[in-house]
This record gives sequence, structure tokens and C-alpha cells, in this order.
Amino acid sequence: MSASVLRRRFAYGTDVNQYAELWVPETRVHQHIAIIIHGGFWRSAYDAELGRPLAADLAERGIVSWNLEYRRNGNGGGYPQTFLDVAAGIDALTPALGAAGLSRGPRVAVGHSAGGHLALWAAGRSLLPAGAPGASTAQTERLDGVISQAGVLDLALAHRLELSADAAGEFMGSTPESDPSAWAIADPALRLVTSVPLVMLHGRNDADVPVSVARSVAAAARLAGATVDYREFDGDHYGLITPGDAAWEECVAALLGLGTANPLRD
Repeated sequence: MSASVLRRRFAYGTDVNQYAELWVPETRVHQHIAIIIHGGFWRSAYDAELGRPLAADLAERGIVSWNLEYRRNGNGGGYPQTFLDVAAGIDALTPALGAAGLSRGPRVAVGHSAGGHLALWAAGRSLLPAGAPGASTAQTERLDGVISQAGVLDLALAHRLELSADAAGEFMGSTPESDPSAWAIADPALRLVTSVPLVMLHGRNDADVPVSVARSVAAAARLAGATVDYREFDGDHYGLITPGDAAWEECVAALLGLGTANPLRD
């Protein structure tokens, strides 16, 4: 990390995993704020360290980012805790910006793998029934875009395919048949948001989340009337979170194409 990049940690709860890191470049070039939500099939073995190289790279480009941590399977996460954390963590961005003396800007959730699921879920919080875990409140601010990096966007399909030894079922602690109300809240594929633009990036050689999952969600989202920019590439699951890789460059271009694209300076 460059000495010119400031990283500040903000807690949004009392658990050690309830925090986010605000990465602030020395010179802010773009208005955009990237909300980075890491993957790892919702398991505690994977943490916010996965998002730090992305946040550092964005900061070097003059982009503010919010690297979000949350409770996961193995450290208190699952349904509904993870959803409550992601909602609270995103809502904590506004006061964090104020504390850092930063102006607001378009907020784009950038989620990899399971983080893509959580990013798309967060974009649809306004569609959740009142009282549901993570449902919108008067203080909730909508996202201006979502970038899914090989996202596990269809939770029920991930369960049927038993991806990563049925990580979806492990995460939910149930099946769609045993607890349909919980899965209806947790699965963004059942409640596709049409008001937030969605960019989907997926490698054809992805061995962790098959490209067929992305294709089916993209088709369903378009049918529902969503704005979907679907892009396949000849790559795997991890180039999307590897600065310097062409797939990551696609993510950065997509980020700057969402929301207000005007830079703060030329």
C-alpha cells in the first residue's frame, strides 16, 4: 500500500468481524465509492484480506472504497446474521464518509463469488417485507450499481448444484423446502431488483461457480426488466480479484461506467 493511501477502520457492531475499512487516496479523482464485499462461500476461513488488494489498487487510481467485513459461517454468521451485518455495514458508510470529511458519490457494490450474492441482495433491500432481516429503513441509501464478479447470485441453484459441498445449504442452515420464507428473503434470484444497474462478469473456465449460473440469472434479470450488462471472458474464478489481470481491469471499467461518470478532476 502506498504511503499516500489512508486506511481507516470503522466498527458497525460489537463483534470483532463487524467492521469495514475506508480506503482514501491522497487525491480523489473519481466520485465513485466502491463497496467491496469479499467471497469465500460465506465461510470464516476467508475474510476482508481478499478485498484489500482491490481497495489498494482502486486507491492508487483515486477511487474511495469501503472494504466490508461481516460474520460468516464458523464465526457467528449465516442466516440471518450475515444479512444483518451486510445491511448495517453498508449503512455505516455515510457516517464514515462524514467522519473522514469526504463528499458522497455513486455507491457501487463490487462482490466476488458469495460477495456477489450479498451485493445483489443488498441492492434489493427495498423489496424485502417490513421486518425482514436487512430490510430498508428511512436511513437506508440505495446502491447506484452492482458489479458481480462470478457471483453466486442464485442461492437455490447453488444449493441444487451443491457448489463447494453445498455451501449455500450450510450458510442458510436449512433447505428451500424446510424454510422457504428464509430462502425467499436470502435469495436475490427470487426477488430481482430492476431499479439498480447490474454488471455481471464471469469467466468461462470458472471451476468454482459455473458460468451456467451466471447465464441463467442474466436471462431472468433481463426478463424481469432489469438493466443488465453481462460479460463473459476466457478466464477463471480469481482473475476478477487479481489487480493487473485483464478481468480486474474489466471490473474497474465497469465501476467507472456506473453512476455519475464525471471525475472530480481531469
